Amino acid sequence: MSSSEEAVEERLTLQEPLLEDARIYTGDGSVDRKGSPVLKHRTGNWRACIFILDAGRKCCGSKKYYDLARHLLSHTPDWSCNSRFILGKVQNNCSLFSNLLYFPTFKPHECVGPVCPEASLSQSIMLFVGLYMIALGAGGIKPCVSSFGADQFDDTDPVERTKKGSFFNWFYFSINMGAFISGTVLVWIQDNYGWGLGFGIPTLFMGLAIGNFFIGLKIYRFQKPGGSPLTRVCQVVVAAVRKWNTDLPRDISLHELDGKTSAIEGSRKLEHTAEFKFFDKAAIVTTGDINYDTLSSPWRLCTITQVEEVKILIRMFPIWATSIVFSAVYAQNSSMFLEQGMVLDKRIGGFNIPPASLSTFDVISVIVWVPIYDRVLVPTARRFTGKERGFSELQRLGIGLFLSILAMTAAALVETKRLQIAKADDLIHQKVAVPMSILWQIPQYSLVGAAEVFTCIGQVEFFYDQAPDAMRSLCSAFALLTVAFGSYLSSFILTAVTSITTRGGQPGWIPDNLNEGHLDRFFWLIAGLSILNLLVFVHCAIRYKYKRAS
Repeated sequence: MSSSEEAVEERLTLQEPLLEDARIYTGDGSVDRKGSPVLKHRTGNWRACIFILDAGRKCCGSKKYYDLARHLLSHTPDWSCNSRFILGKVQNNCSLFSNLLYFPTFKPHECVGPVCPEASLSQSIMLFVGLYMIALGAGGIKPCVSSFGADQFDDTDPVERTKKGSFFNWFYFSINMGAFISGTVLVWIQDNYGWGLGFGIPTLFMGLAIGNFFIGLKIYRFQKPGGSPLTRVCQVVVAAVRKWNTDLPRDISLHELDGKTSAIEGSRKLEHTAEFKFFDKAAIVTTGDINYDTLSSPWRLCTITQVEEVKILIRMFPIWATSIVFSAVYAQNSSMFLEQGMVLDKRIGGFNIPPASLSTFDVISVIVWVPIYDRVLVPTARRFTGKERGFSELQRLGIGLFLSILAMTAAALVETKRLQIAKADDLIHQKVAVPMSILWQIPQYSLVGAAEVFTCIGQVEFFYDQAPDAMRSLCSAFALLTVAFGSYLSSFILTAVTSITTRGGQPGWIPDNLNEGHLDRFFWLIAGLSILNLLVFVHCAIRYKYKRAS
């Protein structure tokens, strides 16, 4: 054997353990619960996600906050009756204490015929404590469950990376399966056997889900915590301001650690980009940094990776902002869609269909569309685009925004037809339902559900994938924050419309008697805003630069 052949054989022999490690260990830096590198074939993947999906379905899928919002609108608008109605539910399951103990003081007094006593101060406090505990619990678990589930797939493995895209689909599917069960089976139990049992059952299953979640501890993959993301952002801003008058070096020789390891625990290095150059000043090594030994102070000198984290957040902000209008469309499920349903004919055969129950078609639409998207659309698109997930996250978001426009258009057309019937039957000045079936609302609910599959899932996927490694949970939480801002935006538009259209003693677009109003114009307004929002999104998406991790 020649000397060159011996050298090659020796090099391959030395590399064999490294190649073996690459095959048996994850390449994204994930560890087990003890902090040791994890074996691929024994941890993570779908085997671990079974426990996570189960927890997400039982803890997130009940959607109590939407259930309460729908009932607020579908029952009498009087506050005392609403507070009584909700208090019973909040008392049973909205806080830890009310799940375990019975407080006679908080129990609302019985109504005497149509007259319901005013809620006391303690009862009102109990109501809002319960509602905010729901918001706190949902806001805490949802971004963490989705991020933790996605962490079970290795970013450096092409096969597992494709499975990660499917995880987001099935995670949302499992949540909506829980919502479907709570909106059908549990509602039937609540109506027939009482709210105590109706809320006691999901409480029991939540407890089981928590226990089930801990069973999988040995096979979970964990990402090392990288410290406070907000602190790192502040450090970059402070360090850049300190060097406000410092000129950037022409060769862009900025501060970064040697080797492959990032200064941020659990994060890969990020490649330098030319945008937002002001923040690059935070990574300039000045003579003062060397003389005064401040190279280890992140408030004076940051790494390129830390600076790029801030740049990524800035790039994602316009995409985040355009999701708010979509959330305002989604908010109509539990607001104006219900108001519209109340003045439609709710009789189907010998049954009366509650307007709130129509939102089940939104859930059914999601349940139907997730398998179609994951098993049909993605493989088909993959053949044409060559992308692992068929569509890019931004393409997926854009499709969802377009579908939301169709949903509002459908709602506006239904309302236009309803008002025509009210006028033809001389019902304009009567606060009654018109002879038009409530089932005409099914298309608008179904389109909102289809839009969710593209926008809501795509949004979570986008923020997880594009977020810096050590900021994924935070960015997932920001994605969910659009739901809150969308609800506020919807309320603001509604208030503004009411204020403007009722001037001069006019009934306005949305009066108490919708037969006298123009709810269709409100829906057209939301559709118009959605079109403008889509155009802004397309502009931002074209200019967006994807993250580049080393």
